[in-house]
Amino acid sequence: MKILVFGKSGQVATALQQRADVTALGRADADLTNSAACAAAIAAHAPDVVINAAAYTAVDKAEEEEAIALTVNGDAPTAMAQACASAGIPFVHISTDYVFDGSGDAPWPTDAPTGPLGAYGRTKLAGEDGIRAAGGTFAILRTAWVFSETGNNFVKTMLRLAETRDALNVVNDQFGGPTDADAIAAACLEIAAQLHADASKSGTYHFAGMPHVSWADFANAIFDTASKTVAVSGIPASEYPTPAVRPSNSRLDCDALTATFGIPAPKWQDGLTRVIKSLQAS
Repeated sequence: MKILVFGKSGQVATALQQRADVTALGRADADLTNSAACAAAIAAHAPDVVINAAAYTAVDKAEEEEAIALTVNGDAPTAMAQACASAGIPFVHISTDYVFDGSGDAPWPTDAPTGPLGAYGRTKLAGEDGIRAAGGTFAILRTAWVFSETGNNFVKTMLRLAETRDALNVVNDQFGGPTDADAIAAACLEIAAQLHADASKSGTYHFAGMPHVSWADFANAIFDTASKTVAVSGIPASEYPTPAVRPSNSRLDCDALTATFGIPAPKWQDGLTRVIKSLQAS
């Protein structure tokens, strides 16, 4: 199966290249601010399936650059989905928990009402809406709290801080499921293969690590796994203000993905152990 991936250096895109023989397009190959160029890339490569692992992910900066974020997160994937629909090929797209308003404490089912709190979530939701409207074979995969050996993520930030700090304040009233980028890549490849064989599996799905934890709990797990001695003090998000409001509840209900594709929610502890071993080895 010939797989075309939008994204090259991001966490999931890197993992996809490590897991499978894919053609990955970076910024120089496909400008996500030019939706027509994205559609043209699909036509030029004539793949069997397309996976979009590229996005505007600067959550705080998006508050000032919503127009750019909307082009990358909304217009580009919409154009990709339309091109895939025209060619009769499946389209797998990675989305986010930020499409929800973060209220309550129950895991969000796939059909829960959306209500983004900021620009990033609004632009990602626009992309979702455009993909569904394209009318092709698709899977939108919402995930959360992505970590890996590459790029910028919470695990690497905590390990870096542990080199110079013996105590940290970490938010303890935001909850979610940390998700290993390698597990996301594996899920995308499996979804792509099954969609290629059965278009009826099209839809919106959730994939995030279990069990659900707070950022402070996750930080403690990182330090324990890495054998670092750092005292973590939990603080409310109100004491760590950011330009963009983060959802308090990023728990995702992954049952639909398991029922349809046979893919269980990953255990984030397994991914964390793998990532930290890899980072320490390098």
